[in-house]
Amino acid sequence: MRPLRRLSVFLAAVLAAGGCSMVDADESLSVLASWTGAEETAFLKVLKGFEDETGIKVNYTGTRALNQVLQADVQKGQAPDIAVLPSPGELANYVRDGYVHDVDGILGDRPEESYSTQWLKLLKVETGKIQAVPVKTDLKSIIWYNPITFGRPPPTSWDELTATTDALRARGVAPWCVGMGATPASGWPGTDWIEDILLHQSGPAAYQRWSAGTLRWDSPEVKRAWTTWGELVTTPGSVRGGTTAALLTEFGDAGRGMFTGPPACMMEHQGSFMLGGYRNQGVPGQNFGYFPFPASAANPKGASEVSADLATMFRPSDRARRFMAYLADERGQKVWPALGSAFSANKKVNVYADDVSRRIAARLISEDTLCFDASDLMPATMSDAFSRAALEYLGNPASLDSLLDSLEKVRTGIDPDDQLEVACGG
Repeated sequence: MRPLRRLSVFLAAVLAAGGCSMVDADESLSVLASWTGAEETAFLKVLKGFEDETGIKVNYTGTRALNQVLQADVQKGQAPDIAVLPSPGELANYVRDGYVHDVDGILGDRPEESYSTQWLKLLKVETGKIQAVPVKTDLKSIIWYNPITFGRPPPTSWDELTATTDALRARGVAPWCVGMGATPASGWPGTDWIEDILLHQSGPAAYQRWSAGTLRWDSPEVKRAWTTWGELVTTPGSVRGGTTAALLTEFGDAGRGMFTGPPACMMEHQGSFMLGGYRNQGVPGQNFGYFPFPASAANPKGASEVSADLATMFRPSDRARRFMAYLADERGQKVWPALGSAFSANKKVNVYADDVSRRIAARLISEDTLCFDASDLMPATMSDAFSRAALEYLGNPASLDSLLDSLEKVRTGIDPDDQLEVACGG
């Protein structure tokens, strides 16, 4: 890992100039995260548990413009006590610049009893000390389907997946539900596709080099992942409404076609967070289920892609450390999963009410090979360019070579010190 670029003297000056101290007079905490709507309602229940237990008031701000708001607050010397960051890449930036304060020790003397080796290594990004707590996690390498209408066993290999795609297309049924819209970050559903394909086609080592910025975008491994995605979803009849509809459809709406009569599409590649949206379609395991993204010769054990929302401490205090300890502990970790719309990386959480959820949770807490979402590890300039390229490719597959050339130029323009390498499997 690269050495941390500390700005502790600068931070001390900012705090002194603002009249702040390590522990404010009022017993309250400020928490900033991206969750609004139903997600905010769920997170507020997590926060209420802490308030009831400690008497410390938590003032929550939810905004979809998290990056802009946090950056502005930090620059003004008005950072929140706690911020929940959506990616390890963003966490690393704040750690390098000295804005994040470690919370080493909050997991006690035996942290391995609560978190797997690879989760513990992620939480120690850049410094060897615990920098973050995964508020909730998601399994990415899964494909959702409707068992009632699917009409065949789920594919277990890549050949079976492509054969199923071809067979459904031949029947006049769109195999894939695809929605690329995700304001303000449209395109990321396409990046998830390419990441999963590259991981399973070329293996964890190539995936790790690519996410860390040391594998060229025009390399055979990366180009093959893009063309494979194109073969699956850009062939006429593959996607409900065609690629134009996919570009205009919000990601949260794409899977609804699996539940129409007759079904408008049959499979959706999307993360475990979609389970919350599917619940109004019926019973998990009966009306909807999932199968793992198929393994391959390069990835025979089926390494899986995962993501996490990471709570970090920007203003150190006793109450902030208590809050972080609560979030990491089973007490705080079980609240959101018990509502049926989130997953925990904590091994001690056992509140999942159905087999679909339990299977996902078991994978997330296992010591099996998990690889963190590649675009979440990339610098923002690279990740943003990746998302835009996914949209452009879906609209015009013939533009692939020029898109990869442009992405490679972005990669070579990034300072190697701004790249983040996190090993698959810890």
